[in-house]
Amino acid sequence: MKKNKYIYILSLLLSITMLSACKDEFEPYDHPFFHIHVANRSTVEVAADRNDQTDYKVYFSTKLQFEPVDLKYEVIVGNGLLAGRDFELITQGNTLNFPNGIFERPVTIKWIAAPVDATKNNTITIRLLSNSKNYTIGLPGPDQLQKELIITKK
Repeated sequence: MKKNKYIYILSLLLSITMLSACKDEFEPYDHPFFHIHVANRSTVEVAADRNDQTDYKVYFSTKLQFEPVDLKYEVIVGNGLLAGRDFELITQGNTLNFPNGIFERPVTIKWIAAPVDATKNNTITIRLLSNSKNYTIGLPGPDQLQKELIITKK
């Protein structure tokens, strides 16, 4: 009899705990943001003898948008690289348009095989600057990770 009483009390406490846990509702994190990366990294290396075209994708993390969003970015070239000799920037301008239903856009660079001077800055930085809806640039949080991609030609 005593054993049944303990089982009953334990069952009752467990039921109350389960029911009270069910009423804890939370809103899902739904904050749109733009970010750029390659394999979840903010830096990538390219061989000096590489001779191909590569898409570096900018991602728009959000639910479906019904209005287009424009994203401004800049490309910063280090003093060791020269357009036409080391690379060619295929994507023209400094704005990417994200129409509704599109969540990624490329910044395309054609790499040209050419030796590099190791004493110079042989990087290309693609930096996300702003957008037409004032959404977050980079991953949410104080560090703003993935707001730029640094590509080093070695």
